[in-house]
Amino acid sequence: MRYPRPITPTRRPARLVGALTLGLALALTGCGNDEPTGDASTQVSETDHNDADVTFATDMIQHHAQALSMVDLTLDRTLDPEVQQLADDIREAQGPEIETMSDWLQEWDEEIPATMRDHSNAGHDMEGMGDSMDGLDSDMPGMMSGDDFDELENAPDSQFQTMWLEMMVEHHEGAVEMAREQQADGQYKPAVDLAGAVVETQTAEIDTMKSLLGS
Repeated sequence: MRYPRPITPTRRPARLVGALTLGLALALTGCGNDEPTGDASTQVSETDHNDADVTFATDMIQHHAQALSMVDLTLDRTLDPEVQQLADDIREAQGPEIETMSDWLQEWDEEIPATMRDHSNAGHDMEGMGDSMDGLDSDMPGMMSGDDFDELENAPDSQFQTMWLEMMVEHHEGAVEMAREQQADGQYKPAVDLAGAVVETQTAEIDTMKSLLGS
């Protein structure tokens, strides 16, 4: 009488382990080759925009306006040539960017925000430029308060340049943070591109200012 060949107890589990190992390796290989797709709502578009784009333009207009007001405070001060060039560069870059972002908001039927420069230019019997921050949002990253602005405006000449550089570094760092959020969440390609320009330009200016401060 012939009996069936006995099954070696370790043979079938070995095949199973081998299959599982191969399957896991293929799965990991497949995952490694996949490119991140992201959420469809955040894919860049030449025409469409989302809430992140509106927030970026609205907030950055106010943020840039304060930087320009800080530059305004340098007009009657004696600065080192490198600091004067930096102030001029900020004015040259951020003024047109405000106009561009205002155009976007107008095209999107969104409200263009009031800024401290609007308040300052309107007068209102203000004692100092810090008063032009009244009623405006100062919670954005790097945004100076009215008291901060008054302190800078009233600083003696011996302290003004250092104080201005320190405050502008903080202000720029806030702008870079906001711009990186736009790069991650924005949909409108021109706004995402502008955010990239803000990151590149203001990061370089931060490095320059820290070098001038000796830090």
